[in-house]
Amino acid sequence: MAPPFDTTRTPGGHPRVTVVSSGLANLPRVSAVPDDVQADEVLAAALVTEAAALAQLMRRERGADLDRDTKSGVSDIVTAADHAAEALVVERLAALRPDDGVLGEEGASRPSRSGRTWVLDPVDGTYNFAQGLDWWCSAAALEVDGEPVLGAVRHDGSATTWVGGRDVAPTRNGEPLAPLVDRPLAQACVATYLHPPWIGTEVAAAFARFAARAATLRMLGSGTMDAMAVADGRVHLVCQHTVPPWDWMPGAAVVRALGGEVRHVEAAGRTWYVAGVPTAVAEAADLLADR
Repeated sequence: MAPPFDTTRTPGGHPRVTVVSSGLANLPRVSAVPDDVQADEVLAAALVTEAAALAQLMRRERGADLDRDTKSGVSDIVTAADHAAEALVVERLAALRPDDGVLGEEGASRPSRSGRTWVLDPVDGTYNFAQGLDWWCSAAALEVDGEPVLGAVRHDGSATTWVGGRDVAPTRNGEPLAPLVDRPLAQACVATYLHPPWIGTEVAAAFARFAARAATLRMLGSGTMDAMAVADGRVHLVCQHTVPPWDWMPGAAVVRALGGEVRHVEAAGRTWYVAGVPTAVAEAADLLADR
């Protein structure tokens, strides 16, 4: 039987995966990952490519019948594709990086024996994904001493993979990304999110302190995709409160590799994640900070 994916490589050495069969039973066996992969950045790109392709294929095959459950509320959901994609990545890492730890959004957890942990978000923007919207991705970060040293993000809809980190030059589909162009908050497009129940609270007041100074706001539904829009120069700042590691580490690694800033700020009893061009980050962090 032919494998569900045909794998070739981009000029930058990252995997390119094409669906050639739709047999769901075969999906956990497909691979964009070489058996002898050595470079973490190549592995990371392959892992997120596999995860995104699996999730996309499950959505296409099952559509509205794709199993889903709610977490904290109606817009915070998890699907069978989230679970399957995470399980696939965890399986790959068990074989290829057995001493590294794993922390996944959907519950995967393995202690590290190497001092390194892979932080996984198999589908970031699950509500968008489940509703048939395009702004979602699969993402992974390699964390050392609490900081992301490598990030990889795959947007399956455009067949785009971003990779970058502390010792890895940032790329998009293997091509170098241009450094970020700095600008003040007043000239910045800010990608953000505020859940409706917070409106009218101290959290919303903190939100308003920085949001009112921005040039424009976007609420698109995937924090990691928002960070990749920063990496591409289409957005200049991302800012949101109560962001777990899998939602900020992959994007933060790429943004930092491009000369951006990443900060965590305490405001209104919440920790806010702020990342993007340096001047806008500094101004937003100052406006947010509890006084």
